[in-house]
Amino acid sequence: MLSRVANNLYWFSRYIRRAENTARLVSVGSQLQLDLPPSVDFNWLPLIDTVGVNQLFLDGHRGDGPVGDTEVVHFLLLDDANPSSLRSSIDTARELLRSIRDTLPGSVWEAVNDLYLYIESAAERDIGRRYRIDFLNRVLDGCLKVSALLSANVSHDIGYQFLRLGTALEQADMTTRIIDAGASGLVTPRNEGDREVFQNMQWMSVLHSLAGYQMFRRHVRQRVTGALALGFLLQDTQFPRSTQFCLSRAHSVLMSLPARPGVERPLNRVIGLIRNADPASLAERNPAQFMDEIQIDLGTLHTTLAQAYFDS
Repeated sequence: MLSRVANNLYWFSRYIRRAENTARLVSVGSQLQLDLPPSVDFNWLPLIDTVGVNQLFLDGHRGDGPVGDTEVVHFLLLDDANPSSLRSSIDTARELLRSIRDTLPGSVWEAVNDLYLYIESAAERDIGRRYRIDFLNRVLDGCLKVSALLSANVSHDIGYQFLRLGTALEQADMTTRIIDAGASGLVTPRNEGDREVFQNMQWMSVLHSLAGYQMFRRHVRQRVTGALALGFLLQDTQFPRSTQFCLSRAHSVLMSLPARPGVERPLNRVIGLIRNADPASLAERNPAQFMDEIQIDLGTLHTTLAQAYFDS
């Protein structure tokens, strides 16, 4: 397989999964805002911080007042200046698919194009608070449809392995970012005695946004706390969106690809980092620094993979 085609397959799957998880990230804030009483202050800015585009947002935000959900949601979902926005991710995935349409079934192009057209026609109207959840759910359904078509209708050859690799690394990265958002200062209770209650509500919202609440209750069988949610989303070996599960899948994919020296080292490092983490200790302090460390290691892993398979 040409390295250009492998690279495009890898990035196509990453951008589809990035779009899905950007919708899930906004869903964290939207669902939590609906559940909270009016007396609790809700801060949307940490959602910008978690995707690493804080400076871009500040450059484009000219208002002097507090930042509300309208500005943040539009920036995360639709702003063309944000390369990680939902719209930008789907646009880029669609353009990548143009160059590799002969390697994937026509149904994949139809599904991606339908999602693109829906976002272009409905997004500006539907991202307001009244229709936002319905819009996000429609986007999630579209992204999941693409993922299902790739899994069911594509031959499981070397090209498919690059699709799997991109999906696994993107999901591992975005899971840590959604954890980061849920653990950050989204909620500020006015009564300090209520802090633990609202923090647990944040973690419940994170589990819901990653479609993991029911599986958490099934396997953990305890009420939601920061430590238990962190342990489940970071280290569970059976939940498909946990970081450990995604990295284990990436490792199995690498075993099926042509051998390249040094590609396993950064992957084994980040797997060991997550396996040895103490969720209880992380929950007691802000786990943002640990999430940042994982994201840096995942960036190093991507660079190593690109040099090994795509730059030749």
